[in-house]
Amino acid sequence: MAKALNQLGALEAVKRLQRRELTAEQMARACLARIEQREPTVQAWAALDPAQVIAQARALDSAGVQGILHGLPLGVKDVFDTQDFPTRYGSGLYSTHQADADAAVVALCREAGAFVLGKTVTTEFATYQPGPTRNPRNTAYTPGGSSSGSAAAVADDMVPLAIGTQTAGSLIRPAAYCGIVGYKPTFGRVPRAGMKTLSENLDTIGGLARSVDDVALLASVLMGDARLRELQDAERPRVGMLRTFQWRHALPETRNAYEEAARLLSRAGAQVEEVALPSEDCSLVQLHADVMAFEAAQALAFERTRCRAQLSTRLLAILDAGAAIRAEDHQERLARAGAARGRALQWFDRYDVILAPSATGEAPFFDQGTGDPLFCRVWTLFGFPAVHLPFAQGPQGLPVGLQAVGAPHADHSLLAMARWMHRILQQQT
Repeated sequence: MAKALNQLGALEAVKRLQRRELTAEQMARACLARIEQREPTVQAWAALDPAQVIAQARALDSAGVQGILHGLPLGVKDVFDTQDFPTRYGSGLYSTHQADADAAVVALCREAGAFVLGKTVTTEFATYQPGPTRNPRNTAYTPGGSSSGSAAAVADDMVPLAIGTQTAGSLIRPAAYCGIVGYKPTFGRVPRAGMKTLSENLDTIGGLARSVDDVALLASVLMGDARLRELQDAERPRVGMLRTFQWRHALPETRNAYEEAARLLSRAGAQVEEVALPSEDCSLVQLHADVMAFEAAQALAFERTRCRAQLSTRLLAILDAGAAIRAEDHQERLARAGAARGRALQWFDRYDVILAPSATGEAPFFDQGTGDPLFCRVWTLFGFPAVHLPFAQGPQGLPVGLQAVGAPHADHSLLAMARWMHRILQQQT
C-alpha cells in the first residue's frame, strides 16, 4: 500500500518534490489534514496558521527548486524566533511575544527551501514543567521533554522533520519515548542566534525525524555540512557497550534492548565490547545538574527576578538553587567536567562508537512528568554527538531504544554508523 503524503520520509519526499512529481502545497495539505485529525488528542502544536502555510507552499511551487529541503514542511520548537509565528517559550509570560526576525536555524532551513508548518510545544523555558502534548503512541503517557511537540509531531506523521534542543536530555529522551530518531550534534556545531538560551555550556540544537538518513539531511543544513548527506555504511565498526553509572535505574526493557543490541550487532560483524567505567566519574550526573542550574539562573535572570509569580514552582526551585551557587564553584565544576571529558575521549582510541541507554525505559504516565534525563546528562555535559535509535518495545507496547554516541566533531562517521546499526537492529528484532 502506498504511503500517504504526510507519512513520506524527508528524503523520499524531497526527491519527489525536486522532480516536481509532488508539490509543496500537496505536502502542506496532507500534513495539515493529519494535524486537523489528530491535534485535539496529541496537542503537539503551539502555533499554527494553515492559510499562511498554504501561501508559503504555493510560493515555493511557483519558483524554481530552492535547495535540498525544497518544499518540505518543518516543525520548529517554540524556543526559536520566527518572523511569521509567535514565540512563547512554553510560558504564559510571553503569550503575546512576536519576534522581528527568524532564528539562524530557521533562516537556514528556509534558505534550503523548507517552509515552517508551525511552532511545536515545548516545556516551560525548555525545562521540566510539562506542556499539553501527549505521546502519540499512547496518549496516557508523556512524549518526554522539552522537545515534546517536535517529537510527537514527527512520530504522529504530522511533519517529516522538526527542530529541537537539548540541555539535559531534551532531544534523545523524547525521541526514545515517541519511537523516532533524535540527533544531538557536537556542542557548538549549530548556531544558536535567535534561540532562548538556558545554559551557555550545554544548550545544543538538533533534529528529529523518522530515519537516520532524514535527520542527517536536516543536520546538513543546520550545520552547513554537505557531507552529512552522503552516509556510507561502516565496515565492522568497533562498538563499545556502556551501561553507565546509572545502570541500576535501567528498567528491564532497557536492559533487554541493551543485551539484544550487543548480540545482534556482534552477529552482523561488529566488534562489540563492554566499556570500563572510571570510578572517579561516578558523580557526573549531579555535576551536570549543578552546571545547568547555575547557568539557567543567569540566562533567566529577568524572569527569575522580575516575574517570579508567573514561573512554575519546579522551575523556581532550579533557578534559586542555581543562583545560590558561587561562581568559583561553577568554574571548578566546569574544570572537573573537562577532565572527565578528556578521560572519555580515550574511549574513541579503542571504539568507533559508544552504545548506551537513552532513557530508563518506556515513557512514564503523563501525570508523572516528562521523565528523567539521567542517561543523557553526561553526554550533554561532554558535548559529544548522539543519535537515538528506536528498535524495541517495552511491556506496555511503547518504544524503547539506545543511543549511539560519537567523538566530538565526528558527526559524519557517527551518523553513518548509526544508520548501519539501526538497519541491523530494526531488521532482526
